Amino acid sequence: MKMMLSLAMLLVVSPLSGQRPEQHPMSMGGGDCAANVYNCRDTPNPLPVANTIWIDEMTWMDVRDALNAGKTTAIISTGGVEPNGPWLVTGKHNYVLAKNCEVIARKLGNALCAPILKFVPEGSIEPQTGHMTSPGTISLQQETFEAVLTDVAHSLKMHGFENIVLIGDSGGNQSGQAAVAERLSERWKGDAVVAHIGEYYRAPAGSRNVLRERGVQTDDMPSDGLHDSPGITFNMLITDAKSVRWEERVKTGQAVINGVSIADLGKSLELAEEIVEARTDRTVDIIKAALSGSQ
Repeated sequence: MKMMLSLAMLLVVSPLSGQRPEQHPMSMGGGDCAANVYNCRDTPNPLPVANTIWIDEMTWMDVRDALNAGKTTAIISTGGVEPNGPWLVTGKHNYVLAKNCEVIARKLGNALCAPILKFVPEGSIEPQTGHMTSPGTISLQQETFEAVLTDVAHSLKMHGFENIVLIGDSGGNQSGQAAVAERLSERWKGDAVVAHIGEYYRAPAGSRNVLRERGVQTDDMPSDGLHDSPGITFNMLITDAKSVRWEERVKTGQAVINGVSIADLGKSLELAEEIVEARTDRTVDIIKAALSGSQ
């Protein structure tokens, strides 16, 4: 009985559930500056500079130091989980962005990549429409997608990113990105620039076509009629050969798409590097132009 009364008295005098004591005003890093110097805003990073441009691969100190060093552009890339024929994994767009966002950020020199937003609108969930008719697809409602994009961009702005760039590797992502960029630009009125770069997805007229330049693909080559293409296949291959089932396709004589062979891994990786180079070069030029026009 005494034990029960003591417990009741303890509950009465204890702080409310979930309530935290007030922290030191210099606290960062998930803890209290008063408890450990590594929780303090200005404590030097005890580790060497991380060789990554991905925010989710960095510590909070890495991000802080990158911002202080002038890396004030953040790239939000959106992919998808959808059907892509019999050989490409459902995360096709995410594999492409794993390579391309990094290359774009490094070429810009002042940019970091936010984690890839892998879930995007892919059709009505119920009733099932669009890509949602195929197993494995994960779809977001348009308003959910735009809300997530808005919150990610807002988070980055609050940490000091001055330019927020939106690129999408899928057609269904473009309208939502454009809408979010327009709304946030109006709301922030120059406090941070938000730019939707639709040309990353749809190349402007006159852009390089590496496969045609190299004579690998011509206008009269057959189409397999699949949600697949040589350019995308090569772009995925450079990230992970398993994502295009390269080994299995070679063994079963299926290492070809729209008349283009991917069987020679060395040659395929050379083409992949050129494709990434061409696509990221044009994107970087367009990003620079968009940001300079917004300053």
